[in-house]
Amino acid sequence: MKNWMLFGALVYLGGCASHHCENGPNDSQLTDSPCRAEHLLYQNDMLQAKLLISEDNRENYELAEAMLRRAALDDASGEAEFYQAVLLIRQQADQKQIIDLLQTAAKHKHPLAIALLSQQLSVSDPKRAKRYQAEYAPRATYPPRTDAPERAMSGPAVAVWARRRELVDLPERW
Repeated sequence: MKNWMLFGALVYLGGCASHHCENGPNDSQLTDSPCRAEHLLYQNDMLQAKLLISEDNRENYELAEAMLRRAALDDASGEAEFYQAVLLIRQQADQKQIIDLLQTAAKHKHPLAIALLSQQLSVSDPKRAKRYQAEYAPRATYPPRTDAPERAMSGPAVAVWARRRELVDLPERW
């Protein structure tokens, strides 16, 4: 009997370690699970690391790096590796290390990693850069040119431009 309980516990814990929780905020029966808590901590680490990187304050880079390393343990999307590469670019680090992280993220099909990898390789390896550019091209939704006005009021007349992301709603004086 104890062996079956041990086996069941290992399967349960292994599932939490290898999968992100699927339960949302309204799934009250699983809200208190350890797996859900780990996923929330992962999301928190990623959000804080992104904010610290975007501040462009070198004093915060060490904390952002630690959060990204911890998040990478649970990340299956390549997002943590992508932001580690962005952080290294901000720090003007070794290009090879940046490329390695971006390639890891690209293997997970992280679209921004594929785009950035194409840009980073454009000088050192144009052939591979073109391959990544071709892989990212179908995901790029912005047209090269637009006939949308610089300013417009929301309504049916501008809905097509908004759907194509040619017009976005930004606060005044953005």
